[in-house]
Amino acid sequence: MDSVKKKILVVEDEKKIALMLAYNIKKEGYECTTVYDGESGLTEALGGGYDLILLDIMLPRMNGYEVCEKVRLVSQVPIIFLTAKEEEKDKILGLDTGADDYVTKPFSFGELMSRIRANIRRSSGEVVAEKKAALDIIQIGELKVDGDHYLVTKNDEPIELSKKDYDFIAFLAANVGKAYSREALLEEIWGYDDYYGDIRTVDVTVCRIRNKIEKDPAKPEYLMTKRGVGYYLAKH
Repeated sequence: MDSVKKKILVVEDEKKIALMLAYNIKKEGYECTTVYDGESGLTEALGGGYDLILLDIMLPRMNGYEVCEKVRLVSQVPIIFLTAKEEEKDKILGLDTGADDYVTKPFSFGELMSRIRANIRRSSGEVVAEKKAALDIIQIGELKVDGDHYLVTKNDEPIELSKKDYDFIAFLAANVGKAYSREALLEEIWGYDDYYGDIRTVDVTVCRIRNKIEKDPAKPEYLMTKRGVGYYLAKH
């Protein structure tokens, strides 16, 4: 752990859960602040200089989706949703607002801490540089991945992507034609090991990206599935 403690914000309206999380997070060597409604969470997130935010979705005064969207206008701080919602459409919406991941209640604290550590490492640049795709501009059919500007375009029209979506496409573009398993993608893009990562996170991310880059997401031409292996960007 760094000599300067990393700061984590917990936005959770169930006080028993919030205080339990804070107690255990502090035991792991982090600073932790808890707030119990969305408006207070947004105010604290924008002014507190946090290294990661744990954000419940169902909050009073402002829901987690709204908080996340507003934070993303000014900051790329890692955000992990804490949610009791299990439907895929809710997860897609959560990641679409700019969250880095979600953890479904009930969860194990060991799993949550693993994800917290991985997201903070990646955000703070502690992940070794070789794991990040070195890109200038890669052209794949109508898609263009611009590594200098962290931008993906299709027919020269910018595609609105979260940072995690961009990282996902950029990694596959740098390895075009090569299929990666969900476990490998969790390690490469999220920094999770295959024990604590939820492979459904990858599937939800793929679904969301296809909705943005494909003419017909049900019949993808770019972000492809190799049966029994994983996902890849097709050569064009």
